[in-house]
Amino acid sequence: MSILAWIVLGLIAGFIGSKIVNKSGEGLILDLVLGIVGAIVGGWLFSFFGAHGVTGVNLYSLVVAVIGAIVVLVVYHAIKKAV
Repeated sequence: MSILAWIVLGLIAGFIGSKIVNKSGEGLILDLVLGIVGAIVGGWLFSFFGAHGVTGVNLYSLVVAVIGAIVVLVVYHAIKKAV
């Protein structure tokens, strides 16, 4: 996937993940970063369990990225609360 596709997918996944986890976004830049990291984490998790990871800009990849973004956001909030 191209860098632009990762950014678009990461932004969408970060936005959706933020709305699911805490009902408000973290801000454009943090949503983007956490979404891209979430897409990578989601792809790794799905690959680890034998499914396909992020395959392109499609609905399946968006679901994988959103699940990864949710995992990353939960960990982010746990660390933020602990500090």
